[in-house]
Amino acid sequence: MKELDRILAEKLLKISAIKLQPENPFVWASGWNSPIYTDNRKTLSYPEVRAFIKVELCRLIMEQFGEPDAIAGVATGAIAQGALVADTMGLPYVYVRSTPKDHGLENLIEGNLKPGQKVVVIEDLISTGGSSLKAVEAIRAAGCEVVGMAAIFTYGFPVSVERFREAGVKLVTLSNYNAMLEAALETNYIKADFIETLKEWREDPANWVPNRD
Repeated sequence: MKELDRILAEKLLKISAIKLQPENPFVWASGWNSPIYTDNRKTLSYPEVRAFIKVELCRLIMEQFGEPDAIAGVATGAIAQGALVADTMGLPYVYVRSTPKDHGLENLIEGNLKPGQKVVVIEDLISTGGSSLKAVEAIRAAGCEVVGMAAIFTYGFPVSVERFREAGVKLVTLSNYNAMLEAALETNYIKADFIETLKEWREDPANWVPNRD
């Protein structure tokens, strides 16, 4: 029987929420060359995949974090998924902006958190972990306890693993880079020849140079 991480990875590849192009790499906003591009917002357009992720995130939260007082989504990619999870679990919901609004109340957190509440943060994608942990900082600054973060997918970069460890944040994810590589190979999404290239990129994505031969 396939594990959850493999099942979801196949679904993400099938709807092109994850795209692999080792021969024609993408360029990320950071300037990194990358053989992979992930946009989990696409899952919202597929009811079956959307529902699958919602249910599994709720299950993961209950198994790993018990009964939190509130759910927080990270803008913008996890706003919708966080709301779906909070609604299913019958919990208060907020989302955290990347930067405060430049008008009105200049909110960084949209919604109402009460000091002392135990909060689970929802993310769609863990890359370097920087933006995700900024959301954690904002929630902690509001006087709440972040009991953990649940995400759809992680690249598993060494830098992100270290950042979460230093921040004291437990991260659990539905799927991950290794499971995605296995799924891509099994479904013939990519050739076996490209697996080593994809593994090399993940170890040092900032300095990876694509083979243009």
